Amino acid sequence: MPDDLSIDNIAGIGPVTKQKLHDGGILNIMDLATRNISDIADLIGGDSEKASDFITKARSYLMEKGVLSKDFMSATELYKIRKSIERISTGARNLDGLFEGGIETGAITEFYGEFGSGKTQICHTMSVVVQMPKDKGGLDGSTIYIDTENTFRPERIAQIAENRGLDPLKVMERIIVARAYNSSHQELLLKAIGKYIENEGVRLVIVDSVTSHYRSDFPGRGTLAERQQRLNGFMHQLLRTAEMYNIAVVVTNQVQSSPDSFFGDPTKPVGGHVVAHMSTYRVYLRKSGKARVARMVDSPYMAEREVVFIVSEKGIEDAPEDKKK
Repeated sequence: MPDDLSIDNIAGIGPVTKQKLHDGGILNIMDLATRNISDIADLIGGDSEKASDFITKARSYLMEKGVLSKDFMSATELYKIRKSIERISTGARNLDGLFEGGIETGAITEFYGEFGSGKTQICHTMSVVVQMPKDKGGLDGSTIYIDTENTFRPERIAQIAENRGLDPLKVMERIIVARAYNSSHQELLLKAIGKYIENEGVRLVIVDSVTSHYRSDFPGRGTLAERQQRLNGFMHQLLRTAEMYNIAVVVTNQVQSSPDSFFGDPTKPVGGHVVAHMSTYRVYLRKSGKARVARMVDSPYMAEREVVFIVSEKGIEDAPEDKKK
């Protein structure tokens, strides 16, 4: 990261505009570059053209400093950048294999499935594993955990940490939990995480679940358009945050039953095309006896296949028969 990320470096931002941006939570150039035009326009008085100019200049500044990739580059250059992507283990070797080594940084990974399918267990496990050294599957980083369903449990974190040979108190100290009470609050929390990512060494952001509040705050078909627009804005900012700070983002999603499905599994994820298009990797989880099955549903380059894992005192891990292989 460049040493000087002050928005004073952006031409056209004077003391008055700077104060307006600070009041709105835009504390540095990274914050400015991750926001959308309407957010910035609202803060500076409704001037969309000026807001767009500020965001463009912020991105150009970060490109010059090497934080962001150039707008145009050869596939060879992009391939070299992709080779340096970091990954976080899920805690289960089988599930890591679905992603060819673990959850990658700079992307959104979505896990969806029915209750009890293992979504929150994966989130709890990864909150612990990310703190481990790279040779142990982690990135020696902290976690921001946005909890929308009141499912985060520090007792579970302590159990997973202890069973993985870590100090539970030290592990919990590096997990920043933010409880979201409605969709507007969820959006405000996302806008405020920039300073925590920088100050706390965050390498993983979790939203469990991403659609819960939108589903309850916008019921019925009459509010569908507004719901999808708001959800689209949230997902876009999540992806920009992942790319800008080179962190991994994991979101969980609820499912609903499709009444017009006569064959196969009738469950489908909530959020429609908005969540589907913005998630880099999409994994469907389901129960199979005492085990859980994960299927890669959507990926830019990985094959669609299934793997099996279990939930235990260590969080999630491979089934005993797979460990012996």
